[in-house]
Amino acid sequence: MPTHLTRRSLIRGITAATAVATLATGLAACGGESDAATTTDTAGSVTVGRLSNGAATETELKVAEVKSISALLPDDVKKSGTLVIGSGTLPSGSPPLGFIGSDQKTLTGSEIDLGRLVAAVLGLKPEVRRSTWENLFIGLDSGKVNVAFSNVTDTEERKQKYEFASYRRDDLAFEVKKDDTWDFDGDYETLAGKTVSVGNGTNQEKLLLEWKAKLEKEGKDLTVKYFQETNSLYLALNSGKIDAYLGPSPNLAYHAAKTANTPQATRIAGQYSGAGESLQGLIAATAKKDSGLAEPLAAAINHLIDNGQYAKWLKAWNLSGEAVEKSEVNPPGLPLTNS
Repeated sequence: MPTHLTRRSLIRGITAATAVATLATGLAACGGESDAATTTDTAGSVTVGRLSNGAATETELKVAEVKSISALLPDDVKKSGTLVIGSGTLPSGSPPLGFIGSDQKTLTGSEIDLGRLVAAVLGLKPEVRRSTWENLFIGLDSGKVNVAFSNVTDTEERKQKYEFASYRRDDLAFEVKKDDTWDFDGDYETLAGKTVSVGNGTNQEKLLLEWKAKLEKEGKDLTVKYFQETNSLYLALNSGKIDAYLGPSPNLAYHAAKTANTPQATRIAGQYSGAGESLQGLIAATAKKDSGLAEPLAAAINHLIDNGQYAKWLKAWNLSGEAVEKSEVNPPGLPLTNS
């Protein structure tokens, strides 16, 4: 089960991530929904980090179908022979989690790679569909997408419509300009007077808006701003139009490492669990409620954990610090109300 933690233990500084080669510019625009080119692997193997342009260490993993696990699949998915994987990414991409690869057409990233590994264990062909964050859930609701591997946080609210198989710790981070002396120590009151950007419809937005409401009751201000894509967001941060950006720790750590030796250098100013003050947040494969997919997804992830491919996947993407001991079906998630 997820470990319950104190506020102090949830907040931990992180050092600059290992320097990452510059990501190819000119990422493809993200429309309502589109099929993404799917990398082709030889039978019985999956190469993670392919086309990542230095964001990951390309690593070939031997992964074959496990009949006892694929037997758990719902009949309709089994008969289709395909696992349709949804990815909700920003127009300019969200490295290292999801972005257009160096061939300028194939969606790559740590999340997509795990989806491909799981598909291999299930004996299914992976088919990746890229959409906006909002349309990711519409795809799940409509049945156009079987499962989202897209940094989705397990929350009690989402469990009303979806089922989960956890696979990674959910840590959020604040990113500021490198010369900014402000740090987030876990106390929401340190946000008073700040202007912070956050992704619309995300778990981190929920947390930030709860903090904003608390501050307003105390007669203090917290301004929340939204941007449609990351280039505009970082222009606002570098120009001082916003003080900080609250987002998934892997994305922000990647960006801070990438800009370390540039005039636009940033740093991580504190972290917080995606499930609030007392519960370690979890990222999970997300399927429509009662689809029957959560159990085989968790079994496939646990097979990857037990056989070492899971650890190699995380290492390839410099995410080893976000490992979990096992995948759980519908573990406790972000409460309906939290602090």
